[in-house]
Amino acid sequence: MFYREVGQFKSTYAADMAIFPIRQDRIGIAVLLALAVVVVPLVANDFVLASIMIPGLIFTLAAIGLNILTGYAGQISLGTGAFMGVGAYAAFKLAGAFPEVNVLVWILVSGFFSAAVGVVFGLPSLRIKGLYLAVTTLAAQFFLEWCFIRIGWLTDYSSSGAIEAARRSMFGISITGPEATPLARYFAVLGLVVFLTFIASNLVHGRIGRTWMMVRDMDIAAELMGVKLLPAKLSAFAVSSYFAGVAGAMMVFFWLGAAEPSAFGISLSFQVLFMVIIGGLGSMIGSYFGAAFIWALPVVIKFAPGVFGFEIQSATVEHVNSMIVGALIIFFLIVEPHGLARLWGVTKQKLRVWPFPW
Repeated sequence: MFYREVGQFKSTYAADMAIFPIRQDRIGIAVLLALAVVVVPLVANDFVLASIMIPGLIFTLAAIGLNILTGYAGQISLGTGAFMGVGAYAAFKLAGAFPEVNVLVWILVSGFFSAAVGVVFGLPSLRIKGLYLAVTTLAAQFFLEWCFIRIGWLTDYSSSGAIEAARRSMFGISITGPEATPLARYFAVLGLVVFLTFIASNLVHGRIGRTWMMVRDMDIAAELMGVKLLPAKLSAFAVSSYFAGVAGAMMVFFWLGAAEPSAFGISLSFQVLFMVIIGGLGSMIGSYFGAAFIWALPVVIKFAPGVFGFEIQSATVEHVNSMIVGALIIFFLIVEPHGLARLWGVTKQKLRVWPFPW
């Protein structure tokens, strides 16, 4: 009975809509934050921070954005990579035009540009849905990619067509650019992801989130009950695109350092979609599970065989990773559509009655 809920009553609407209404959840989150802030920086080397932790957190934020749109609002999108690109290019232009402003401010502001673009391409959702909406967002993906390549102003007319993160510091410590240490970039990414996850959790647990879920379950019934579909659907596209845009800006400034338009291609959109499917639709914790699994799987495949005395080529790692991810997507869609988040829910249910049997 490690997960007892007895005696934890809710007597107000505010308590019922709390992000962590159960005491054990609050303790667990505090422990995880302590691990992320104290233990990981002490035990992880630069490779783990730069190649696993930083991109894993960035993709978690992108998965949260897509999960808000697809998992909570029921609107399918295949343009997440392009929306991430909008945020990255917006942050690049803003940081270059106003170098005296903290780069974290421009990373957060860049999401609003992505949100505006997401609202424009979300307008067809008022008339179409399902596969047709997915095709529309796919068209947005290709159109925005074309803009990244053809509009030279976005890259300051760079001959290579790439954008590069300039050196920026905070409190005298470099957090972007070649001089920034992986530890400094990790703390910057961790702070942004935790802050935005808190905002997303408040949204989905509040009135706006319940409106999205009503539209997802049956939009006609929601409209008959007084829900306005126009602001409900467009707000979902705006919030989702905002999170994707911030994730794209973080991807360039804190992880890659520089990026070409191909970095925000259709493969990135599908990668984030796979994270949401495997992690679990309509679940914040599922976004963390999916991003961690998809990003850590190639590392495990590459280094685990070394424990047994043999190595695997990089090309083989890529092929095996694609096979495993594809098989897991089929498995979860058929057996457990709610993904890894559902398995975590089953685990908590077992902890409620342990050591007694079902």
